[in-house]
Amino acid sequence: MREERVAVSLDRPEKGDGPDPRIRPLLIGSEIYRASIYGGGTGDRPQNDGTRHPLAIPRVSLTIDLLRLLDWLPDDAYVDSPRASPAQLARFHDPDYVAAVQAAEASGRAPEAVRVRYNIGRAGNPIYGEMFRRPATACGASILAAGLLRDGGIVHSLAGGTHHALRDRASGFCFFNDPVLAMLALLDGGLERVAYVDIDAHHGDGVEIAFRGDPRLLYLSVHERDRWPFTGTEPRSPCGMIRNYAVPAGMNDSEMRFLFDAAIQPLLEGFAPQAIVLQCGADALADDPLSKQMLSNNAHWEVVRRLRPLAPRILVLGGGGYNPWSVARCWAGVWAVLNDLPVPARLPAAAEALLRGVTWRRSQGRNPPAHWFETLRDPAREGDVRAEVRRLAAA
Repeated sequence: MREERVAVSLDRPEKGDGPDPRIRPLLIGSEIYRASIYGGGTGDRPQNDGTRHPLAIPRVSLTIDLLRLLDWLPDDAYVDSPRASPAQLARFHDPDYVAAVQAAEASGRAPEAVRVRYNIGRAGNPIYGEMFRRPATACGASILAAGLLRDGGIVHSLAGGTHHALRDRASGFCFFNDPVLAMLALLDGGLERVAYVDIDAHHGDGVEIAFRGDPRLLYLSVHERDRWPFTGTEPRSPCGMIRNYAVPAGMNDSEMRFLFDAAIQPLLEGFAPQAIVLQCGADALADDPLSKQMLSNNAHWEVVRRLRPLAPRILVLGGGGYNPWSVARCWAGVWAVLNDLPVPARLPAAAEALLRGVTWRRSQGRNPPAHWFETLRDPAREGDVRAEVRRLAAA
């Protein structure tokens, strides 16, 4: 049985009023991510092998398996994700767009006019067998999380974080925008101040666009400058409480800590959010192939640890991440932080065997370093705090 959930006042919380420790953190997942591959194929039989989509790697299922082998995920902490209905998706997305994604999944194709209009089947947003059901499941998880957080607590939704999707178009591998739907559900439930923190290497443009001008949302994004989608370049937006930190390539752990100390934490404390939604994309890690950042997973874990006491409700989403080992190890460590679990210096044999059984066809996967199998924690990547980063914090 799950612990009784204790009501938390919607009045402005005191600084440091974190989630009620009596409410156990919950993790939301689904077997759909094990049974399908992004872009096509099932199980060990991907379509178009050799030109696989960057997201055609095990992430959610691998993280869950790792957590279970570490004995960190008891049955009463795991919640199976529902699938969002078209009506739920239409809380943000254009119903005609939702219908177009459903139709493309059903037929396995789309007319050229539909492809161009909705950006599906092109620009990295493939038509494949679960192209509606899979992202709709991630959205169902994030909507459910908002309900589970009604009375406070912590929820980790591994498949969430699809922050690029627009109201009526797919974008950046994202068909539907689950962070937007989660925050709309929190606001619809009566909250008045929700903070969104995004540490993905790519700017969360879809979320920013959705909430521009909404005084109920504080938007904070740390992302790599001069990287797709090439937005979020201005530190402050005139359209609401939006702060972007477009950092130069090569950001290290020290620089992430500096930004948190000098800019992010003061803004959050001043805003006093009733809920924080963290998009915890793992593609800013040094081992990821789709960014030029140099963070270790220690930086991600420290952000999670520092955010916990700043709001009574914490929703941690996934996001980017294109190296299966670095993603699973990072997100497993996030769950450890959320539960105050000690990270072992060496993984047990079963967990190591699980990670050694993963194959990754990119060049980095041909001769992976031993710590990708043997440990969760990366070697720290400290360094100088560059003047550009200091200027961003001051701005």
